[in-house]
Amino acid sequence: MIRYILQAFVACALLAGCAATQTAETVEASTATSTSALPDQQVREPITMLISIDGFRPDYLDRGITPHLSALAASGIYADMRSSFPTKTFPNHWTLVTGKRPDNHGIVGNSMEDMARPGQKFTMANKDPFWWDQAEPIWITAEKQGVRTATMFWPGSEVELDGKRPSDWWPFSEALSNDRRVNAVVDWMRRPAATRPQLVTLYFDTVDTAGHYYGPAPGEKLHAAISAIDQNIGHLKEQLAALGQPVNLVITSDHGMAETHPDRVIYLDNILPRDQYRLVVDGNYAGIEPLSDDMTAINAAFLKPHDNMECWNKANIPARFQYGKNPRVPSIICLPQSGWVVYQDKPGWMTGIGGGHGYDHLHPDMIAFFLASGPGIAGNGKIETFDNVDIYSLLTHLAEIKAKESDGDLSPFKQALRP
Repeated sequence: MIRYILQAFVACALLAGCAATQTAETVEASTATSTSALPDQQVREPITMLISIDGFRPDYLDRGITPHLSALAASGIYADMRSSFPTKTFPNHWTLVTGKRPDNHGIVGNSMEDMARPGQKFTMANKDPFWWDQAEPIWITAEKQGVRTATMFWPGSEVELDGKRPSDWWPFSEALSNDRRVNAVVDWMRRPAATRPQLVTLYFDTVDTAGHYYGPAPGEKLHAAISAIDQNIGHLKEQLAALGQPVNLVITSDHGMAETHPDRVIYLDNILPRDQYRLVVDGNYAGIEPLSDDMTAINAAFLKPHDNMECWNKANIPARFQYGKNPRVPSIICLPQSGWVVYQDKPGWMTGIGGGHGYDHLHPDMIAFFLASGPGIAGNGKIETFDNVDIYSLLTHLAEIKAKESDGDLSPFKQALRP
């Protein structure tokens, strides 16, 4: 069912599909030809595009350096958005595209273990479907329903699930510039309707990287990264408009960012010698496993009160975290206060003020960003804070995909959706 039809004179070039094996050089080569398209008259349906600006705090929009994002917010809706715990990149990106909390979709951390795979550890480079198949991402659901998808980077988008992948996808490369990522997405839109993606993801990591190095406080280098992303999104919007391509933009972040400092480090060696447990993850929170079935020593050491940190047995993690039932959650979780970190050894790069995330998802520093604008969105301005599990329902609605069961719903957006 076509709900919105716009007619325009557009540029249209018949380009080869972006295959999974393309390199950064072939992206550059293809985008060099993108301005030579001939005008043609064509009716285009709106597409749905999910954009992640990793580590973008809501208050970054208030610093006067994001004219394009601010204009989109003014024409659509925007909000503070509660991340899921733990406030890490992979768990929250998987939540955004599955509508499920980490406890239910299985990506419970950037680093994790599973008793079904003893001796193995999941890392962010892992593409084994075993780790990812506890939930179905929106691009797999869409492909099964005949909706063509394309992913310009997204955690999990390189993984084959149920024998399927997005029709177009790119193996993640931090070296691929944001300009080239945008140009590749625009080139997808230059295709004829039969091979043009209807649901697209686009991922930017540079704001998160700057936040880690320099912290979230106003500063020249962080603001340069924020401004550059704003310009990328402005260029994307301009290029799509030139093509006459209507788009429902859903722009989010995965988490916020808190200021850290080398003086705020909790050392695990001061709690229990490292040869008496196995460390699954440390940093902005810690995950601990026993070396045997005997939890006595670990419980005695970690479950007592600590300065600037609280630890729980996974069965006793407070209910508000909605975390601890999945078998991949470590036996002991230790959560520092926002701005503190927990390590066995302080990293060599931690020499001054920086930034981190992974803390309590309800802490103001960890709140994520949301914006949506397009033909399917009425311009209602700022809406109430909601949970990031609801993004999935919005995406399936806009892309006209029959949703899988999820932990969220469409209620935060109903007043802002066009009939």
